[in-house]
Amino acid sequence: MKAEGHPEYREVVFHDLSCDFKFVTRSTISTREKTEFNGKEYPLVKIEVSAESHPFYTGKHKIVDTAGRVEKFRQKFGSVGSKTAVAAG
Repeated sequence: MKAEGHPEYREVVFHDLSCDFKFVTRSTISTREKTEFNGKEYPLVKIEVSAESHPFYTGKHKIVDTAGRVEKFRQKFGSVGSKTAVAAG
C-alpha cells in the first residue's frame, strides 16, 4: 500500500458542545484546532450532537432553538405540535 495515497489516520478528540462531553477515537478528519485530553494533545473536532446528547440514546426530547424558529412555530400553530415531553433546559 502506498503511504502517500491515503489520509493520515490518527487519534482525535470529538467535543459534543451541547453537553460538554469529550471522547477520543481514530479518524482521518482534518482540523486546525488542538486540545489536551488526559494529559496528551490531540486534534479537536467540535460537534453538535453525539450519543451523549441525542434524544434517541438519552430518552429525552430537547428542542434546540436556532434564531427563534421554535418560538415562531409556537406563535403560528399555538399548542398544536409535538406530543413528546420536552426536557427542561
